[in-house]
Amino acid sequence: MKNKLMGALAALAFGAVSAQAQEDLTLQLKWVTQAQFAGYYVALENGFYKDEGLNVTIKPGGPDVAPTQVLAGGGADVVIDWMPSALAAREKGLPLVNIAQPFKSSGMMLTCRADSGVKSPSDFPGRTLGVWFFGNEYPFLSWMSSLGIATDGSEGGVTVLKQGFNVDPLLQGQADCVSTMTYNEYWQIIDAGLTPEDLVTFKYEDQGVATLEDGLYVLEDRLSDAVFSDELVRFVRASMKGWKWAEENPDAAAMIVLEYDETGAQTEKHQKRMMREVAKLTAGSNGALAATDYERTVATLMGGGSDPVITKMPEGAWTSVITDAALN
Repeated sequence: MKNKLMGALAALAFGAVSAQAQEDLTLQLKWVTQAQFAGYYVALENGFYKDEGLNVTIKPGGPDVAPTQVLAGGGADVVIDWMPSALAAREKGLPLVNIAQPFKSSGMMLTCRADSGVKSPSDFPGRTLGVWFFGNEYPFLSWMSSLGIATDGSEGGVTVLKQGFNVDPLLQGQADCVSTMTYNEYWQIIDAGLTPEDLVTFKYEDQGVATLEDGLYVLEDRLSDAVFSDELVRFVRASMKGWKWAEENPDAAAMIVLEYDETGAQTEKHQKRMMREVAKLTAGSNGALAATDYERTVATLMGGGSDPVITKMPEGAWTSVITDAALN
């Protein structure tokens, strides 16, 4: 009995030490809890982070949360952001570095009402277009610059409506077109009663101006810390395991996301649909950033004529060190 008791106490002690050995890491999302971030919630729920010795906290975002500011203020170790926003911030002095790129394709679109008469980009001049800001406007501005279309409302240009994170301007007739994601806002329009035939969509991927979305970013100086870099390797490895599981089990992944939605605002129908669309964007990615995708993004952002998003070629804006180690 004494030996059994000692063994039990030893096991408890070992468990306590193991729990203490879990290294804390905080991830700041770009937006609210939804299937856009399913891979991370799957990794958390299925114990993939725990298996890597990590205690990961996932912080939801929202309309009043700027991931880059959270990172700069020490409120997170890793943030999810779009590369245009990250590169613009880097040029302004915040040394963000992309350490992994789970999203291979862009989900951004401009969605227009067919009855507006917009059939091609040549029909944009004179129209009112809804655009998200807070760093999300850069792909749009680059696209308009590449088309030679002014965005100041002048003759021959477009009027830019600062769009909230909803599709109300299109539904209420305030804009001819609005910004949407293939996995989210487009379906909000459909759920509001319009049909695909009522809409004309322009995917940034199809227009040749797609830029990288939902990459993982850290502050550059922290990469010199070997302990932190090792944590990042394990974090990326577990996260990509979560993403591949989510791709293979989209409905189950959506249900996991719903469990972590503390607001209760998300619905099963919407999250399952979102997960299936998001899986199309992460498909083909093992987490490593492809140099060609990076170069395409930079070229798009620098190709803005007299008003480019970034004015010089970035240096040190991404690294393959973390994903190389995570994949080996």
